[in-house]
Amino acid sequence: MKDRPLILITNDDGIEAKGINELTECLLDLGDVVVFAPDGPRSGMSSAITSENPIKYTLVKKVNGLTVYKCTGTPVDCVKLSINEVLDRKPDLLVSGINHGGNMAISVLYSGTMGAAAEGCIFGVPSLGVSLLDHHPDADFTESCRLGRMVARRILKEGLPAGTYLNLNVPKTDAVKGMKICRQAAGKWIKEYKRSENGAGKPVFWLTGSFENAKPIHPDNDTLALDSGYASLVPCKLDVTDYEWMEKYKEWGNK
Repeated sequence: MKDRPLILITNDDGIEAKGINELTECLLDLGDVVVFAPDGPRSGMSSAITSENPIKYTLVKKVNGLTVYKCTGTPVDCVKLSINEVLDRKPDLLVSGINHGGNMAISVLYSGTMGAAAEGCIFGVPSLGVSLLDHHPDADFTESCRLGRMVARRILKEGLPAGTYLNLNVPKTDAVKGMKICRQAAGKWIKEYKRSENGAGKPVFWLTGSFENAKPIHPDNDTLALDSGYASLVPCKLDVTDYEWMEKYKEWGNK
């Protein structure tokens, strides 16, 4: 069945998460699907890799057109291991998600979902991360599946430029107004920790906080689109070089 596209699916919420299972179902007719995902939650892993301990994978299920594995590593470990050691050909598409919770703005740097998408891009695989702005384990993924499938079909047909991967975020609503091509919002998380105490009376800290847009706030940023009921699609680049700085300060290299 090598005439059919090969689609690799992973996530950072773990193999049992509703998001990855619904994503798998909605992409099954687009090609042969291999799910290779962590055996448990790995949120916030970004592009973390396992270097000092061995990792392993286990076959969970194999039926016509679908093979499912779980792995003891991170989302990026899953991409690396599957492409290097498990798959018999390079995937035509990698989709990471559907994440339980948004990965817009600066969160793209922390996200295990997007770390996996970036890793697929490093391997030259057209890659997409999909996230829903709903952390509930039983969230409604209807709209995120619809939009994720739509973008996946477009990528399979047209491809992506080398070094570019896509970040799709979907608002929590019954009917998304549409999808906007956006820039990543500039800003940062503030009031990031809630202080508490453990049983011994020692301080402990829970990650929390809210996102604050940096000014000037560009009207085409992803947070504004999502707040307005639209899905946001942000093209991301592997190359993080600041070319403007290079040009402005190139004389530094002459010293």
